[in-house]
Amino acid sequence: MRNFDLAPLYRATVGFDQLADMMDRVLSADVNQSTYPPYNIEKTDDDSYRISVAVAGFSADELSVEVRDGALVVSARKAESDENRTFLHRGIATRAFERKFQLADHVKVTDASHADGMLHIDLTREVPEALKPRRIEIARSDTVDGSIETDVVDAKPVN
Repeated sequence: MRNFDLAPLYRATVGFDQLADMMDRVLSADVNQSTYPPYNIEKTDDDSYRISVAVAGFSADELSVEVRDGALVVSARKAESDENRTFLHRGIATRAFERKFQLADHVKVTDASHADGMLHIDLTREVPEALKPRRIEIARSDTVDGSIETDVVDAKPVN
């Protein structure tokens, strides 16, 4: 795999540190990264998402869902109770894992549920009022008597 130098990006931009850091993490990620456990990411609404992780063999007490440093961290540790059991075939993987999902700005985890061997994590994007489009008054003085009239420009929602 090729290595990319992102130093020019840092020198030529201001305020894009998070984007550059994310690109750096993605480009330097291990190619042999584990694909265990399998997961789905779906968009359930305009500002709602769901991550579903296949966690067969784990109970809800053995699973952990945390938000740390702008990332959703899903991990599991199986309580070792298999010492007295002898398996002829062991096809259900119950090894410990930690899976990270980088969250975008203003994405919040709203719910997590465990049913039928699946862990479902619901997320919602909540854009603050300060970042939403707003109306701006435009003052103009093109009247005959020199008085100022105001019009309102409608801002369309971005999402």
